[in-house]
Amino acid sequence: MGSLVKISPSILSADFSKLGEEIVSLDKAGADYIHVDVMDGHFVPNLTIGPDVIKNLRPLTKKVFDVHLMISPVDQYIEQFSNAGADIITFHPEATKNVSNTIRLIKRFNKKVGISLKPKSTIDLIKDYFKDIDLILIMSVEPGFGGQKFMPEVVDKLKEIKKIVTKEKFNIDIEIDGGINFKNSKLVKDAGANILVSGSTVFKENSGNLKKNISLLRSN
Repeated sequence: MGSLVKISPSILSADFSKLGEEIVSLDKAGADYIHVDVMDGHFVPNLTIGPDVIKNLRPLTKKVFDVHLMISPVDQYIEQFSNAGADIITFHPEATKNVSNTIRLIKRFNKKVGISLKPKSTIDLIKDYFKDIDLILIMSVEPGFGGQKFMPEVVDKLKEIKKIVTKEKFNIDIEIDGGINFKNSKLVKDAGANILVSGSTVFKENSGNLKKNISLLRSN
């Protein structure tokens, strides 16, 4: 499985005063995806970037823009983020009145669909939609801020999702985000994650050597 693991660095930990340069550096360093956390100050207690920023970053790389919408209600923003250049749009089931409608809306713009589960959100919230989605994002911290500590209690949820996906032969990527570092990357990969989101570790470890940090997360 080693080579199949993708690394999606979270630009939440990047230097926002030179975000364009950071994106180019991540591209050169071998990132598979670029993870963009969008927060509205309402669904989660923080504000980050909007579609205009993504639109301005889009020409700088051909890497997949893995956009995690922590906004509610989510439907009214999907068109804007699609047009801005998102490749994968991930939302929370709690952020919409009708999960099926939100999935259809994302597909209408020919984007891949992800659903995210917060640490306390159960698999029951999403189990009816496995056949319609491309990605499940398991949060291993409470969404809202970067740099938080990994919550090991989500590993059981990760294993359970992996079991369902394997048994039913769903073509779904399993992504994990929150406190992912060199110590726990093997644990989450062994539990079934094939996309690791990492912010602080990618940007800050080894004196900010992006290439080395991405490589270590992938191979650990």
